[in-house]
Amino acid sequence: MNHCLNLKRRVCLGVFLIILGVVPGCSKPGTKPDAGSARSPYTIVTTVGMVGDITSQVVGERGSVAHLIGEGVDPHLYKPTVSDVKAILAADIVVYSGLMLEGKMGDTLVKVARSGKPVYAVTESIDPAYLLSPPEMHGHSDPHVWMDVQGWMKGVDFLGRTMGEVDSAHAAFYRSNADAYMEELRKLDEYARTVIKTIPESRRVLITAHDAFNYFGRAYGLEVLGIQGISTESEAGLEDINRLVDTIVQRGIRAIFNESSVSEKNVRALVEGARSRGAEISIAGPLYSDAMGKAGTYEGTYIGMIDHNVTLITRALGGQAPEKGLQGKLSGVAHETGE
Repeated sequence: MNHCLNLKRRVCLGVFLIILGVVPGCSKPGTKPDAGSARSPYTIVTTVGMVGDITSQVVGERGSVAHLIGEGVDPHLYKPTVSDVKAILAADIVVYSGLMLEGKMGDTLVKVARSGKPVYAVTESIDPAYLLSPPEMHGHSDPHVWMDVQGWMKGVDFLGRTMGEVDSAHAAFYRSNADAYMEELRKLDEYARTVIKTIPESRRVLITAHDAFNYFGRAYGLEVLGIQGISTESEAGLEDINRLVDTIVQRGIRAIFNESSVSEKNVRALVEGARSRGAEISIAGPLYSDAMGKAGTYEGTYIGMIDHNVTLITRALGGQAPEKGLQGKLSGVAHETGE
């Protein structure tokens, strides 16, 4: 029965994608906002929460923003559902992260863009020189730009300019919102730089479930080692685990980090291997990497997720940071499990 239901869903989704790709006029896309339009609120569909949150900050009451990929969900592996495609078709504007973060959803977004609907990637205006392009990405850039607050500010600036072009009558409103929000992000960035510097230099090594923190490491002065690659589609092998066990033992690393959207299997295997060789190490987390925290919580905002990560990493690696973070709003999820 489950097989039949899954097959039915795949067939329905395939029909939607065929309509998008072959007969754009039949897809009934949302009306493309005209420059200078006074109509509001716009219906804006975004992919991941990090994109949805900064979009909401910029558009304010002039946009109704929803995101498709929720907390604890890995966007690298996410496959769009029929309801996702319906939401995208019904939206006035679609905003996504880009740089291949959305994985299999990328094909759907390309087809929607070809149908004439406004579709924007918040990373599309970032200078390629700013992006990281590790060898394993085969010429593509690391998509996890939001881990560097200054990098994500570039996305906010892009949205401020783009919404001003879509709705030119209210360009000053969007620009003002973007500028005000970026001032809050500057405070967050300064907090990160200040507290991470309190970690003893020999302990500034961040080992995580997958390689989502390279921008974070570059921005804030941490060496980053991921068990899996940049995309969670890659698999960690025994050689990868053993290599990291050697690093933990040789350098006396005391904590490694799991992630809310990635299986703990490899993290636990790494801890077991290190402990079998006499290392005293605990699992700290979870960190928010490819998804924010629960909707309606402080950690369910972009500022909250980064505050959580910075505070947890600093405290777990031996630095000094307030238990409740930059704004005193952390829920206390940030902890070391000791497992």
